[in-house]
Amino acid sequence: MSTVAIAQPEYSWVQPSKGRVAMFCFIFVESTIFTIFVIAYLYNIGRSLHGPTPRQVLSVPVFNTICLLSSSLTIWFSERAIEKGKIKAFGFFWYLTFVLGAIFLAGTGLEWHKLIYEDGLTLGTNLFGTTYYSLVGLHATHVVLGLLALLIVLLLSVIGRVHREHAERIQVLALYWHFVDAVWVVVFTVVYILGR
Repeated sequence: MSTVAIAQPEYSWVQPSKGRVAMFCFIFVESTIFTIFVIAYLYNIGRSLHGPTPRQVLSVPVFNTICLLSSSLTIWFSERAIEKGKIKAFGFFWYLTFVLGAIFLAGTGLEWHKLIYEDGLTLGTNLFGTTYYSLVGLHATHVVLGLLALLIVLLLSVIGRVHREHAERIQVLALYWHFVDAVWVVVFTVVYILGR
């Protein structure tokens, strides 16, 4: 009687990137916080006893939204560039990502300036003001943190300290930026489309 040896495929388990796992955990926690703020905003729509109301003072920030969502594309291009070792292309697309994010943040600042000084909408004006600034402000805070991280990497790139072997770290940071952009889609829909 002959025995036939059946070749067993070798499976080697590879430990996932600690950076990616940590970022996914962070994104999960932050998503729950944003969910609470979104639910609070939706729950309180139309409950303000006096104006101004969203319909009276909010205009849809189309240009800002285009800039922020475009930054997801530019950061994706920068991720691909560093994977291929194209450091100059990486730096260019990373810079574009930073500029687009900064334009978005400046647009948010201009919107708030108008709302506060022209329309009289502050945190204490009414329930709409409180929930609006809380939700949009939470997102703006995440944009600021993302821009700081982008700036640090940009400066390191300018002085020649970013190389192909840093691609994994760049991709982990890019996950955060994609998260910020995805959250904006939700905030934009809730505040500027459903909430008006």
